[in-house]
Amino acid sequence: MKVFVIAGEPSGDALGGAVMAGLRDLSPGVTFDGVGGPLMQAQGLVSRFGMDELSFMGLAEVLPKYRALRRRIAECAQAVLTTRPDVLLTIDSPDFCLRVAKQVKAKSDIRTIHYVAPTVWAWRPGRAARMARHIDHVLALFPFEPPYMTAAGMTCDFVGHPVVAQPTATEAEVAAFRQAHDLGHGPLVLALPGSRRGEVTRLADTFGGALRLLQQTAPDLRVVVPSAAPVADLVRDLTAGWPGRPVLIAPTDAAGKRAAFRATDVALAASGTVSLELAAAGTPMVIAYDMAWLSRQIIGRMLLVDTVTLVNLVSDTRTVPEFIGPDCTSSRIADGLRAVLASPAAQQAAMAVTMDRLGRGGEAPGLRAARSVLAHVG
Repeated sequence: MKVFVIAGEPSGDALGGAVMAGLRDLSPGVTFDGVGGPLMQAQGLVSRFGMDELSFMGLAEVLPKYRALRRRIAECAQAVLTTRPDVLLTIDSPDFCLRVAKQVKAKSDIRTIHYVAPTVWAWRPGRAARMARHIDHVLALFPFEPPYMTAAGMTCDFVGHPVVAQPTATEAEVAAFRQAHDLGHGPLVLALPGSRRGEVTRLADTFGGALRLLQQTAPDLRVVVPSAAPVADLVRDLTAGWPGRPVLIAPTDAAGKRAAFRATDVALAASGTVSLELAAAGTPMVIAYDMAWLSRQIIGRMLLVDTVTLVNLVSDTRTVPEFIGPDCTSSRIADGLRAVLASPAAQQAAMAVTMDRLGRGGEAPGLRAARSVLAHVG
């Protein structure tokens, strides 16, 4: 079997590497062509060009590269048409991947599969119908997504979320982490102000203010702050005045980050998929996020759900407090942290339900995705 596979960012590379490994296990003669990063290349892909050419976010970044991206879209589509694979597997990065699929479908009947369903359950539901014009089958990360895809005319399988396959720290690693940083026995807060410069800049003062208020009732409070590589220096500068003698975890310290996630009593995190990482580690959380006024007005009118926290959505509960937009204030966040520290049981139960529904304890998501691909291609 021949698979042409495209991923455009590191998270997609991780999904691609896992599904490719699954395909090699289930169909030993499979061959790969396309575009991907180091994890996909480790599974036998010779990338046609560097995946980093596609890793752009935001209008200001994309515009200078627009012509080059259009050429790469056409180049990938022509490569698929020329090589005639059994399936075109596109992974996330919809602005690039779905344009390739559109051009391929316009000139062929090659099967197309897209990995990661669009969040039509949250906003812009029309995306599913547009995607169905050139995608045959979808691999979904969340169990509630298949009905949205099938209603739009595609087939869809829930294959599990990759967070359930990620390693978590052991009790021994947690104990060693606490000892190495002399964290004592007071409340330990994990602060995660985001992975992009804009959100870190916007949230750092509010998060710091919330921690100061929390410290008034927990004077022996300590704080741990992991950071993503693009914002590591910014996080260091903006958290220098925070209370709790913050311990900074370097982006390269994966073991330290895993230990921090399990060692802490509560997390204060920017909205995003990090809530699932916290749930996997069993760490109760408070979610907070704010954005520019205009973005807040537009997105607020487009949202179709009453919560932006994935743990709440997957568990069908509302146990994770969230402070979004005008509610993202230091005083409200501090009250939320106190409430979770005082009574974490309901949220811990919801996190366990979330992990079970995302596939924990079952077949690895990459292998489930591979089975779905093979079943669809036949």
